[in-house]
Amino acid sequence: MKAIILSMLAVGALCAQGPAKSYTGVITDTMCGANHKHMGVSPDSKCVVECVKNGGGKWKYALLVGKDMYVLSDQQAPERFAAQKVTVTGVLYEKTGVLKVEKLAPAR
Repeated sequence: MKAIILSMLAVGALCAQGPAKSYTGVITDTMCGANHKHMGVSPDSKCVVECVKNGGGKWKYALLVGKDMYVLSDQQAPERFAAQKVTVTGVLYEKTGVLKVEKLAPAR
């Protein structure tokens, strides 16, 4: 029994992604990314919210950091920051591109 518990702890440690980090970027959606012009909806904040709400679960809120886009684990809080620059503190799961949100705040 002790060996099983130790094995489970070792596997858990290997799967851990490390400590939380801060990422600063713009809240967007996974459909439009950096360019909302092709949708014909303005301002960009309205486009982001409409894409997520009308996407039938297909499009998600994401953080655009330079050319990289990370899907946010929290799909409610980002709505009020749509198309704004924010800092997200959390753990990035690089294999899935999901950023597990621990804190989301306007960028300073």
